[in-house]
Amino acid sequence: MEIHIPDLFDLQKITDSGQCFRAALLPNGAHRFITRKQVLYIQKTAPETYWVSCDPDTWMHIWRPYFDLDRNYRDIGNAIPAKDTFLAQAAQVGAGIRILRQDPWETLVTFIVSQRKSIPAIRAVVELLSQRYGSEIRTPEETLYTFPTALQLKDVCLEDYLACKAGYRASYLCDAVNQVLSGTLDLTGIAALPDSELIAALERVRGVGIKVASCVALFAYGRTACAPVDTWIQKIIRQAYHGQDPFARYGSAAGIMQQYFFYYAQTHKLETA
Repeated sequence: MEIHIPDLFDLQKITDSGQCFRAALLPNGAHRFITRKQVLYIQKTAPETYWVSCDPDTWMHIWRPYFDLDRNYRDIGNAIPAKDTFLAQAAQVGAGIRILRQDPWETLVTFIVSQRKSIPAIRAVVELLSQRYGSEIRTPEETLYTFPTALQLKDVCLEDYLACKAGYRASYLCDAVNQVLSGTLDLTGIAALPDSELIAALERVRGVGIKVASCVALFAYGRTACAPVDTWIQKIIRQAYHGQDPFARYGSAAGIMQQYFFYYAQTHKLETA
């Protein structure tokens, strides 16, 4: 079916934004997104017009929230003061990125995996985990696999994660699985917590620090006031803002601004040293 999206929306920038690791541009020009057991093929057909492979109900209840389409990103970009020249430029370069509302379990695991890995390397680990332990999904175009649930990873051992190229993060994945299955970490229950408490709950997982916890808060729970700071963002803060935190002034949009920074750093090949 066809849908209309009047706001800023760029499929390739979303795919390349570093917040999800299974989105892909296909040879026919469509983009593919996977969340839980759902697969979406989406392709731009005209200005503000897109073809999507799902029915209206699935679009409204799964994919519209996934792409954060009830938030006006054009207004957010227009509210950036002209004096914040670096952010204004980064927002222009990153226009069309949206904060995805992803599955908390998948987001937790993939950002544990993301530590000290490049985006292609993260994608490779995520696909190995999905192919070996997820459930098969057949679409008219291809055979795919869901990202494995904690229950599907119940009997996966340290050596299995190492075989999936998880490296030193293998023990962190074991702890995440154990905490979720035991109920020590209730990924649904913590959704009701304030930002700081949500992040603290996530940090109880071995290997999860403030950066990974903030990514999960932002990309899975929609906490757009959370702005994860990695080496790319640290460099921007140091060089463009003289070491002063630029996010506090943007309140509930701080995480969106962080994504503009991150995308700008990636596309302009900023060095992290």
